Amino acid sequence: MDIRFSGKSIELKKELNSLDSFVINFTDILNKLDINYVVVSGYVSILFGRSRNSEDIDLIIEEMDIDKFTELWNALCKDFECIITDSIKDAYNSYLCNKNAIRFSFKGEFIPNMEVKFPFTELDKWVLDNKIKVALNKKSFYISPIELQISYKLFLGSEKDIEDARFLYKLFFERLDLDLLDKFNQKLKIRDNLLRYLE
Repeated sequence: MDIRFSGKSIELKKELNSLDSFVINFTDILNKLDINYVVVSGYVSILFGRSRNSEDIDLIIEEMDIDKFTELWNALCKDFECIITDSIKDAYNSYLCNKNAIRFSFKGEFIPNMEVKFPFTELDKWVLDNKIKVALNKKSFYISPIELQISYKLFLGSEKDIEDARFLYKLFFERLDLDLLDKFNQKLKIRDNLLRYLE
């Protein structure tokens, strides 16, 4: 794997796995529609080489009206299907606008799937505004800043999440904004005994 940095962008060359291909296919549609989005949570560590399985990818998209969402839905449903509901209005009103996520998978498949939601928390909105561009084998999409990923994974606190945090911390240590990392640790009230897992 070859990782190169350029400002707030990361260039990455590697052999693609099934999740990588799924993310590229999905986000390519968002890019073409000029929709603001960011990929967050577990896939970020997998993207950079952490060896573990995941059945879903978490993605935050900008809030939009029903007309824009219908355009997105129709574009996605050429290759993907929503596995929560087949109704556009239900997906928009009962799920997204009600602070619930919807899930998309390739047609005829259940996994992997993309869990899509609107930003509702302060952190959701921050990460959408401060996303990082990744060029994976020259295919571009956007991910959460690594500092927030580390803090949020510690906040979740499962063994898998802590290992994700440690992996990212060690891989990106020389590039991390430690003041920003400390800010998120304080905001999420990460206990000192959890921070020791990063060492």
